[in-house]
Parts: sequence; C-alpha cells; structure tokens
Amino acid sequence: MPLVALREAANESCEMVSQLLFGEIVEILETSEKWLKIRNFTDNYIGFADRKMLTFLSENNFERQKNLYSIKISVPFATIYNAENQPIIIPFGSTLWLDGENNCFLNNEKYIYDFAQTVDLTNVTPQEITRNAKKFLFAPYLWGGKSIFGIDCSGLVQLVFGNLGINLPRDAAQQIKNGTEIAALSAADEGDLTFFENENKKIIHVGILLNKRQIIHSSGWVKIENIDEKGIISAQTGEYTHKLIKIKRII
Repeated sequence: MPLVALREAANESCEMVSQLLFGEIVEILETSEKWLKIRNFTDNYIGFADRKMLTFLSENNFERQKNLYSIKISVPFATIYNAENQPIIIPFGSTLWLDGENNCFLNNEKYIYDFAQTVDLTNVTPQEITRNAKKFLFAPYLWGGKSIFGIDCSGLVQLVFGNLGINLPRDAAQQIKNGTEIAALSAADEGDLTFFENENKKIIHVGILLNKRQIIHSSGWVKIENIDEKGIISAQTGEYTHKLIKIKRII
C-alpha cells in the first residue's frame, strides 16, 4: 500500500503514531491474526500495522531487495504503474528499488515510473532542504502523519531531511539529539532546526528555519511564520505560540 498507518497498539481506534511509506522495509516483531508489531528499518520506529496493508517478502526476495539501488520520490505525490498498467499514487519520500537497468521492483513486482519525480541525492544543501519543505505548504496537520494529505511537525522534518539521505528519528524529542547546537538565532542559518518546549520543559515541536526571521512548520497546517529569540509569532494573532529552546544544525 502507498501509505500505512502505524498505531500505538493493535487496535484501529488507537492513536496513529506514524505512517509507513511505499517501499519502506520493516521487521516483524510480533504477529496476531490481524495485526503485526513491526520496526521500520528507516528510523527504527516501532508500532502496530494491519497485516493486510503490508506485502510480505520471502527470505530470498528480502536479500535481493537489499541489494537493489534505491531512490526517493521528491514531489508531493507521484504516479507509478504496475505490470497491468494500473496507476498507483505514492507520496513524497516513498522508496523505489531499482536494478542495474533502472527497472523498479518490489517483491518481484515491476513498476514503471518517471525519473523526473525522483530526487538527486548529490544536491544536499540548506536551500534544497527548505525548497522541499515548501512543497508541503498548506498540508493539514495530522498527528503521526507523513504525507501531503496530513503531516505533523517532526514528520515534516524527518521526510524533508530523509529524502536527501539524512535519516533523523521520528519524534522531535529524539531529533533534538542530532546535529550541532547553534548558540543564538542571530547565528542560525537556512535549514537549521528549531525546537520548542512546553511549560513542563518537554520538547513538543520542531520547525525548519528559512532565514533568521522565518520558520516553516506544521501547526494546524504547514505554514511560514515569523520567529524571534522567544519563539514563533502567530501570523493570525501576533502572539507567541511556541517557546524556542534550542537550535541545531544538521548540515
């Protein structure tokens, strides 16, 4: 499936904590009749997925898959075609696995795609980080979401950096442990990450700096707002919405 909900427990009514993207490979930790407890190899995130939403790889196919070259989808959503020429819509950050002849395979199924929809991993710059982040502008906020159809703050950061080959953890409280600390906003630069805490000193939010005065982040929806040394300033009310606690440089 192009997008699979990863839940906190083996129940459809439980909170969605993340999502699996097309082409991601997981490890099965526990099984039941309907649910699988899995670990996503991309970020080691653990959760529960409906087993009918996943494709199972034989041991031979798994070994073959690992030896294929992978590329990432770099547009908000792309269309690929299966062997029956049926279109499949897949989101930004999905992985395509290629053989030496640039054929795309997943579990021995062949897919047709357009190279223009994929990313050049050699172009890893702060400008490319922010350019990709802007592709999600006005996407609605969704707790655990990782696509243009719904995305949370740390999901946006993880997707944008991951698509350029920089793998970050899933949650903001984990992401803050990466990179080099920047002493002040005045010393920050485009593409730096900004982290925010609540009254209990807990990291609750993350965004990407466009410059020393603006941030792109997912809060209600993906948007650009002003920021200063205190935090994010709401474009609607002019009030502070998130308290700035730390700035980290990843690249």
